[in-house]
Amino acid sequence: MNGESVNYLVAVLANRTQAETAYLALQKANLPIEQLDILGRGYKTADEFGLINPNDEATKQIDHLASWVIVFGFTAGYLFNLLTGIELISWLGNVGNPILGGLFGAAAGAFGAFATGTLSGWTVGSGDAIAYRNRLNAGKYLIIAKGTDAFMQEATRLLRQYEPENLQGYVEISVA
Repeated sequence: MNGESVNYLVAVLANRTQAETAYLALQKANLPIEQLDILGRGYKTADEFGLINPNDEATKQIDHLASWVIVFGFTAGYLFNLLTGIELISWLGNVGNPILGGLFGAAAGAFGAFATGTLSGWTVGSGDAIAYRNRLNAGKYLIIAKGTDAFMQEATRLLRQYEPENLQGYVEISVA
């Protein structure tokens, strides 16, 4: 991989007072304020910050899967009906029944894309975003710091003093 990395640090704090106190301590330590964000009631929302929405990830997965699974399902249903000669509706005849079988196959493919895409989007595609969104919904606050390794070390040292419920670092590698 050839690219630059961006470091993120996410601290989960129990209440607004604790979050504001920790944020002020980071500010007093002369850490660049433009690299710090507070998420929670009265501050940025998860969407405003750009925290992945699991429903958006699920929709992407569904669209990706549906683009080929529906075609495959139609083809499989058509061929299955054509080869077995199963008569689904008698008046459709030898041409209509395989087409109906194909439509049933396409519908099964669409359902499979929906079910699989939704589950994988909510679990795999969203990473820790669901956990952080749930904590915000429970009235907790997040302090998110973005910067260099030295910045992250100083922010981590300061935030640990406020006993966050969770303190997690992330590295995002941008491919050039």
